[in-house]
Amino acid sequence: MKKMMKFFTIALSVMTLGLQINHVGAEELPDLKGRVIVAVTENAYPPLNFLDPKTGQGIGWEYDAFNEIANRLNAKVQWELSSWDVMIEAVRNGQYDVGMDGITINAEREEQIDFTESYMTSEMFMLVRDDEDRFATASDFAAKEDALVGAQPGTTGFYTAVYSILDGDEANSRITLMETFGATIQALRTGDVDMVLTDATAGQGYIDAYPGLFKMVGGAIGSEDFGFILTPNSDLREPINAAIKQMKMDGSFEELNKKWFFDYKIGQ
Repeated sequence: MKKMMKFFTIALSVMTLGLQINHVGAEELPDLKGRVIVAVTENAYPPLNFLDPKTGQGIGWEYDAFNEIANRLNAKVQWELSSWDVMIEAVRNGQYDVGMDGITINAEREEQIDFTESYMTSEMFMLVRDDEDRFATASDFAAKEDALVGAQPGTTGFYTAVYSILDGDEANSRITLMETFGATIQALRTGDVDMVLTDATAGQGYIDAYPGLFKMVGGAIGSEDFGFILTPNSDLREPINAAIKQMKMDGSFEELNKKWFFDYKIGQ
């Protein structure tokens, strides 16, 4: 995202995808016969999900992707909102059919809920204020004992800070816990914390939204696969996976990448 950093594992150019589309047959998908799928997100993780500053409506990559998945399956989406800290449990209990918030697929979460196939691969970066000059790498940050990181508990950013940057102590006083990702960004903006870990997508979204305030430094700190979460043993898993596979093959996801990661400017 300004100098194009490596956002995701993007294997083909748009031109190549255009050629590929001509050779991919339209595999028949399950017909859900107008079924209503209750989907939940947070609207706090641009450009995957966030409020349109012009309309106040939820928009983003995940909205577009899942609306298209439902359309291909002959289903309708009923969108709901939830905070991150209760989302997984609410989906597990069947309050919602499917959840999404840039949720990393990992073994611990798979013990609670089911995941679809990955729809995106992302890498973690350090987001800092634009005038930050005290550290430029993860090891520099770790050595700067008065530098604080903002994180949501239970998220990939939190665990990466604990185990890949700091000392492995989840109670480390250098980690300032906050309820939402947006709150960590605000704390970074005001100087209450010095760094937030984010995937390149969300990080660049905030850089574009607040020109001159933020930048990403250092290299990628690991990678993560995002998946939609489902109530355990959900009968939606196979149909959604089939639609994900089709959209990967026909170039639809690549078009969404282009729309939301390269063309759309948050706050425009």
